[in-house]
Amino acid sequence: MIERILLATGNAGKAAELARLLGCPVLPIEGWDPPIEDGSSFHDNARIKALAGAAQSPGEWVVADDSGIEVDALNGAPGVLSARFGGDGLDDAGRTAALLAAVADAEDRSARFRCVLVAIGPDGREHSADGTLEGRLAVAPRGANGFGYDPILIPAGLTRTCGELSADEKNAISHRGAAARALRDTLGL
Repeated sequence: MIERILLATGNAGKAAELARLLGCPVLPIEGWDPPIEDGSSFHDNARIKALAGAAQSPGEWVVADDSGIEVDALNGAPGVLSARFGGDGLDDAGRTAALLAAVADAEDRSARFRCVLVAIGPDGREHSADGTLEGRLAVAPRGANGFGYDPILIPAGLTRTCGELSADEKNAISHRGAAARALRDTLGL
């Protein structure tokens, strides 16, 4: 039985969100020293963080995530570069504006949020789970809920952006929620 999981982050808010999704206590790693995320995929970057977390907290269950947005008109970009899209120094609104400008003339506005979770057990065994939220890009940001690219992704079958959804509505369909549910099943939580 897993009594608690450490999340490879110093962000208590992220840990609380994952605790709700996994249904067990999740705590940020104290004194988290993040590694350089230089992987070519979400799985690579989540694994880099999970391995670093496991090294910092031996004998514990450690989970790490990596996530972002993939846009079909940009051949899957920004992908693993979602947090840095548009250049250094941009905040969420700046990255969102840069992404909308990059697809301004695109006919295909298909996009998805993707999340990969990697868990490493006290015995060193690795487990991973992937979740996606398919949708399309709005023409302009809408809604003040969530963060990142939430105001511009309209989930498939809906007319509101993720930024217009309540936290409960978003968690029920989100990429992170899907990955967490799959990981929860894998770990028997």
